Amino acid sequence: MTETTRRTVVFGAGTAGLAAVLTACASYGVPETEADVEAPAEEATSSAPEEGGEAKPKAEAKAALADVGDIPEGGGKVFKSQKIVVTQPTAGEFKAFSAVCTHAGCTVASVSNQTINCPCHGSKFSIADGSVTDGPAGGPLEEKQIQVDGQKIRLA
Repeated sequence: MTETTRRTVVFGAGTAGLAAVLTACASYGVPETEADVEAPAEEATSSAPEEGGEAKPKAEAKAALADVGDIPEGGGKVFKSQKIVVTQPTAGEFKAFSAVCTHAGCTVASVSNQTINCPCHGSKFSIADGSVTDGPAGGPLEEKQIQVDGQKIRLA
């Protein structure tokens, strides 16, 4: 017959606790679902006939990330599949930043109260310039160049 010792009980409890912690850490800060991922706005491209009368395909324009109306003033929107966050700090001024947090590489999840928010460890970044407003991140989000073409916002 096998005798249960104190050492066996403590080892078993410790192993179960470690498994619970590792399981919790594995999913921490990863709230992405299919519904969370934004797809870029689609826009058709056309080809115009050239002087010889033959239509040649025009160099494809970059797909639009969003329409101007999709980005709220004083807020923004995270495009997780492109790892970009687009903000509108003031009316008509649009900015774009990398959506990858400079602390641990998580993808930021939301924009609210004038900040871009990372769910992993609570870092917050300014919607105006990507600077850190609340740590633990030590550096700003990388700024990305965008073009506002009429009602469409595209990466430059």
